[in-house]
Amino acid sequence: YRSIQLINSVTSPTSLCGSSINGVWERVIPAFRSVCGEDGVSLGAAVREQHGRDESVHRCRPPDVVVWPRSVEEVSALAKICHHHHLPIIPFGTGTGLEGGVGALKGGVCFSLRNMDRVLDLHQEDFDVSVEPGVTRKGLNSYLRDTGLWFPVDPGADASLCGMAATSASGTNAVRYGTMRENVLNLEVVLADGSIIHTAGRGRRPRKTSAGYNLTNLFVGSEGTLGVITKTTLRLYGVPEAMVSAVCTFPSVQAAVDSTVQVLQTGVPIARIEFLDDVMIDACNSFNSLAYPVAPTLFLEFHGTEKSLEEQVTVTEEITQANGGSDFSWARDAETRGRLWKARHDAWYAALALRPGCKAYSTDVCVPLSRLPQIIVETKEDLMLNGLTGPIAGHVGDGNFHCIMVMDPNDQDEVIRVHEFTERLARRALALDGTCTGEHGVGLGKRALLREEMGPLAIEVMQGLKATLDPKNLMNPGKVL
Repeated sequence: YRSIQLINSVTSPTSLCGSSINGVWERVIPAFRSVCGEDGVSLGAAVREQHGRDESVHRCRPPDVVVWPRSVEEVSALAKICHHHHLPIIPFGTGTGLEGGVGALKGGVCFSLRNMDRVLDLHQEDFDVSVEPGVTRKGLNSYLRDTGLWFPVDPGADASLCGMAATSASGTNAVRYGTMRENVLNLEVVLADGSIIHTAGRGRRPRKTSAGYNLTNLFVGSEGTLGVITKTTLRLYGVPEAMVSAVCTFPSVQAAVDSTVQVLQTGVPIARIEFLDDVMIDACNSFNSLAYPVAPTLFLEFHGTEKSLEEQVTVTEEITQANGGSDFSWARDAETRGRLWKARHDAWYAALALRPGCKAYSTDVCVPLSRLPQIIVETKEDLMLNGLTGPIAGHVGDGNFHCIMVMDPNDQDEVIRVHEFTERLARRALALDGTCTGEHGVGLGKRALLREEMGPLAIEVMQGLKATLDPKNLMNPGKVL
């Protein structure tokens, strides 16, 4: 479990070094250029470095070459070349992942998909859209601005939508709208040998299906280890008539989390309910020039008609006040709401600002709602006992929270203590019937924990699926399994 690889050094590529392109590469590079054009292939060190790292703490592992396909046909042609020459394939979207998923552990070819950036099919009356992997979350919602529709899954970063599918991302709106797993209707995938499949059938986009094995959800969360996602068909939603956000502080972590559980138990269709502990709210205040009380805090958002919002807010206020919560501080207009949620999304940078020059690693365990108060309270105690900086922010509406561990990479004692803490936290979640990763994925750092979570027989099934779809182990090798 190597989650604390904090060195930003660049590993030397396995087979490209200056002018020493020989053997297989002498044949492969011209073949790549015949598919993508001269500008669609790069051997430059800086470009390879850029495509060998994401936002995680894992050290950079650059690919040997970066290619920029412009269509699914070009992805397929490139994959066939790689398959023939036994070259690893690493898909790359926007590089916003947090688990080292884009590192080229065995060298190989990075497929950078940013040039495939078309919104292909929008069906307003059916509430669905198909997009290529270069389309980001914000880009899609900008495209949809005048349609009365939006795509609500919001991991914070302006990530590629196909990349979000590959990691089964979620975010602040998941409590109301679900994760990527619930919002992907179909996928177009290029397999390791270059063949192209459609996981729900070509062009199909029903709201539900009982036809055959669920291949779509096999690829959602596969992190590039089974194929390259070149198109995703997504559910869309109507933009709510009204939105209102609020902030409420509490005397204790237990009171804030108890309120969350009780709000959900009453059936309030809350859109977002985010928890920030006292350390995190203090960091957000400093980073964003805000003035919220330094105490355990909930950020809430309600969506619906004006009339339904009144009922949602009334019920929620009664619950929070019964748990010792403060009066709500309201954010009603779009600009004020935007500032509030920007502060929440900036939590990563706010945490880093607590200790300039340090690095951060974000945990993302998830547990059943009833176990949430226990694990957050125990985690806070663990942090204090071990003298660690780990402000907590979480999508507590679905039992998922993050400790943003800020540490000095040059202090080996602290690095070891953080590593030990993250393992304790993950195993604490597993002991409470939860998961080691709610939304970031397994990547490099959680492979051992995945085995503990799933058990050896389930892992064998996964390995069998991988061997069937990718017998040469070319697709993003070294990740997940």
